[in-house]
Amino acid sequence: MTRYIIKRTFYAIVVIWAVATLVFFMLRAVPGDPFRAMLADVDPEAAEVLRRKFGLDRPVYIQYFLWFGRMIQGDLGNSIYGSNVPVSRVIREAFPRTMALASLAFTISLVLAISAGIISAVKKHSWLDHTFTVAAFLGLSMPDFWLGILLIIVFAVNLHWLPAIGYVPLKKGFWPWFSHLILPAVAAGTPFSAIIARMTRSAMLEVLRTDYIKVAHAKGLHERVIIFRHALKNALIPVVTVMGIAFALLMSGTVIVENVFAIQGLGRVLIQGILNRDYPVVQGAILVVSVIFVFTNLLVDILYTVIDPRIRYEG
Repeated sequence: MTRYIIKRTFYAIVVIWAVATLVFFMLRAVPGDPFRAMLADVDPEAAEVLRRKFGLDRPVYIQYFLWFGRMIQGDLGNSIYGSNVPVSRVIREAFPRTMALASLAFTISLVLAISAGIISAVKKHSWLDHTFTVAAFLGLSMPDFWLGILLIIVFAVNLHWLPAIGYVPLKKGFWPWFSHLILPAVAAGTPFSAIIARMTRSAMLEVLRTDYIKVAHAKGLHERVIIFRHALKNALIPVVTVMGIAFALLMSGTVIVENVFAIQGLGRVLIQGILNRDYPVVQGAILVVSVIFVFTNLLVDILYTVIDPRIRYEG
């Protein structure tokens, strides 16, 4: 396992480097630059000064090697549109908001989805199964921005129970933090909850039809022991795969939900950087996103061996 983790970590670094390099050259392949759109028509000389300051007047390959040399030292450059603010500070401020939103959304979706999936499988074709199936399809069908707006109208505007927008750090109190995150967390986690619930139901139904489950019933084991100790554990492999993808997507920044609820998270920072053609911000945000995706996949592979001891990666 150790050798496998080392090998996967090496591959992960290569993938992250390839993604960062591709993004670097794709950004510069687009005609023009940020300063031409911002100042060329107003003050061409000022635009040229800024272009030299940020090194955009140099050949692209020189820009790349300079950027890569700074990146491996932990320097992601300075934001073009952020009053020369370091990109690392922009990401450092945005990432905890995205992490808090993603963690709460993932927790809510996981608790609801696993419970609904198990009940649907055990009570197959019952009214509970049909109810959860309809709820899952509704969750998949509702766009997250529409659900977010609906939640704001109901719980913030009409009932005045929760705030509509913004983010409050956890250090200012649990309830202010939780009350600002619960609505966006529900909006962001609902689609993933529906997917995980359907996957859990499908995997559980397949396991419940196997011979060893029939033998466990024949032995007279308690239903709860059969479901949670034998069936659920063996049904988790495909579910964990979907969970890993969902968590990586949430941690990468829920762009639409963050914009609806005015949360300056990683996804919103990335979109603003793309719209402003802020090269350093886009490159830094994409680098963080690629790290999240690659190492989440590695964590999922390791979890496979925990869930099913028969899975081995060496030998």
